[in-house]
Amino acid sequence: MRTALRLIAALTALMASAVAPLSSQVAAVPPPAAPASELAAMVDRYNLDRGALFRRYDVEFSPERYARLTKFYKDWQQDLSKVAFDRLAVEGRIDHTLLRARLEYELRLLAREQQWVSEAASLAPFSSTITALLEQRGRLETIDPPKVATTLATLTRDIEAATKAIDATPKPPAIATVSDPARARQINAFRAAGVLSSLRDDLTAWNRYYSGYDPMYTWWAARPYAQADKALAAYIKALRENIVGYRDGEDEPIIGNPIGKAALVEDLASEFIPYSPEDLLAIAEREFAWCDREMLKASREMGFGDDWRAALEKVKTLHAEPGKQTDLVRDQAREAVAYVTTRDLVTVPPLADETWRMTMMSPERQKVNPFFLGGEVIQVSFPTDAMDQADKMMSMRGNNIHFSRSTVFHELIPGHGLQQFMTARYNPHRRAFATPFWTEGWSLYWEMFLWDDGFPKTPENRVGMLFWRMHRQARIIFSLRFHLGTMTPQECIDFLVNRVGHERANAEAEVRRSFNGTYPPLYQLAYMIGGLQFRAMQAELVGSNPSTSLRAGRMTNRQYHDAVLQAGSMPVELVRASLTKQLVPAGFRTTWTFDRR
Repeated sequence: MRTALRLIAALTALMASAVAPLSSQVAAVPPPAAPASELAAMVDRYNLDRGALFRRYDVEFSPERYARLTKFYKDWQQDLSKVAFDRLAVEGRIDHTLLRARLEYELRLLAREQQWVSEAASLAPFSSTITALLEQRGRLETIDPPKVATTLATLTRDIEAATKAIDATPKPPAIATVSDPARARQINAFRAAGVLSSLRDDLTAWNRYYSGYDPMYTWWAARPYAQADKALAAYIKALRENIVGYRDGEDEPIIGNPIGKAALVEDLASEFIPYSPEDLLAIAEREFAWCDREMLKASREMGFGDDWRAALEKVKTLHAEPGKQTDLVRDQAREAVAYVTTRDLVTVPPLADETWRMTMMSPERQKVNPFFLGGEVIQVSFPTDAMDQADKMMSMRGNNIHFSRSTVFHELIPGHGLQQFMTARYNPHRRAFATPFWTEGWSLYWEMFLWDDGFPKTPENRVGMLFWRMHRQARIIFSLRFHLGTMTPQECIDFLVNRVGHERANAEAEVRRSFNGTYPPLYQLAYMIGGLQFRAMQAELVGSNPSTSLRAGRMTNRQYHDAVLQAGSMPVELVRASLTKQLVPAGFRTTWTFDRR
């Protein structure tokens, strides 16, 4: 019996060693640093209910959707007001504050979107006819096929009349300055084209629902629908060409949707940022000046004197050979994991290190995302044989060895890859409050922390890291000035080329990505501002000494970093409340002036 038990024990040990972590330095998943929130289940229910309504009321710009979501958010405000706030502990109060702020923001956002749709209505005068058909389908009402056919025929005539009016409009000149009077109309046309493109997709799905399944619909409405769809496509094309400024054979013009100062202030308050747009611009300029000084130091060490652009140009030539970029990324990822684990800076669970993966970015996607994207899967940009020679060189130069060294740890571990792993396992309900100030701010914070900790080994390494630091300051400046109405997209591109040293194609892709509607207005400035928040909190709770000694503060770096990841995604001021065990008061608003430099 003892022999059998020993054999079983030996086999168990052998199996355990066979599946050991890839790195012996990688630690196990840490226990939760804070007790669970009393409102976690409530937040989960809110998120599930909201998702159900978004799937049901999926006609993005319909009055019915606006009305239902407005009621939903107000009903939740009533439910939340019934919670006994004074009885909640630290984490429960944080969730109460988060949910209250999110509901307020969602209502403001709905009102803002309605205002934009109203302003664009003159360029989409027939849109209400389409939304009425779509809403009828959403309510599962029985249709009258002859009546539907008549509605579609009338819709076609209305669209064709509107197209003739648009065709009579002179094509716009290139918009050089924000003061050009045509720019406001161009922005409205961009919004209208977005609304109508969405409605056209919805109308296609509407037709698919009936076509072939309802023989009377097919007999009456198949041709009127096809005519309406053709007319709608022609109108959108006319709108884009005659007002937005699109030209056949050219890339889509970058127009964007500037929201103005009042909306920026609202958005900053919802993210618990106590600074004005002007304050943030001043912070960016100050941080830019630091980058300038450090770039000159690195340039001199490389033998280029004060010509930092020449040093940057040299670094851009130090890229992987075709076919070797994935090897470079793999090795840089392993280097980053080894660095943070051997220095005991953050817990890297074995599974997080084992399961990250790599894919390549398509040439088409590189027009919008010219660098890397990350998470559990890092998406790597590098040229393919099908790309033009100029595009090949810009992709290689923009994703060179030293730029990539910072990008890899930003996107994988300890950056977004570790973030995603941990937020799925700790306080997952707080993903409902996801914010780029936490998500991008965390990865940017590591760029600053690792700089201070000595991660860059050579002046070329430092140039690579400084390029990205300058890029983050530039994002604050060009995104705020765009939304304040003082900079056009073309001026943003020129700024990135002239001030940061971007390849022009990469600068254009960066600006297109920022303003194509995929990212919220504060997203680009959230990198550096969120990073500064995390750095200020680290100085407060750990101390400026990059060692793991407790002499400088109340936490080690590893304790601090683990606690941030376990707290979950939310505005950084409320992460601070969690880590410092603050009992935030009812109706809490931002008070933390984290930038004291």
